[in-house]
Amino acid sequence: MDDLRFIRETMESAASFTAVPGWGGVVIGITALAAAVVASLRPQVEWWVGVWGLEALCAFAVGGSAIFWKARKAQTPLLSQPGRKFVLGLSPPMLAAAVLSIVIYRAGVFNLLPGVWLLLYGAGVVTAGAYSVRVVPIMGLCFMFAGILALLCPAAWANSIMAAGFGGLHIVFGTIIARRYGG
Repeated sequence: MDDLRFIRETMESAASFTAVPGWGGVVIGITALAAAVVASLRPQVEWWVGVWGLEALCAFAVGGSAIFWKARKAQTPLLSQPGRKFVLGLSPPMLAAAVLSIVIYRAGVFNLLPGVWLLLYGAGVVTAGAYSVRVVPIMGLCFMFAGILALLCPAAWANSIMAAGFGGLHIVFGTIIARRYGG
């Protein structure tokens, strides 16, 4: 029995987390493009931060729902070892982004937010993607590149870089994931 348990645990730890939602990523990208449009309607920084903060919550809800739906459709348990590793890889950078957002907001250095958000989201996707299909860490690297670009470019480009990053990258990679890895 111990040998069977060892074999089962070894096989489970070698598996990839395949419930990364392609179509969910596309929806997140579309809502991010809408957020970019809404954020550009008013010049106030508070408005911009509020719109993108609301978009982050929306993306979390869509992403979580889409992961649940895809895992259920594939009859894959979400809390399998690869699923837990995926969450553990993604969570620390997301927590860091949330804490740094508060610190940056209080310090009034709003121009750092897009770069920090994109860079840390990308780091989380790369880390979590180590337990997923190959295209996921590549997507994370693209987000990290967008974050670096946002930190180096003029602040006036922030909303466009956010749209290209959170909107465009999610749509492109979501489509690839959906077509190649089923939904």
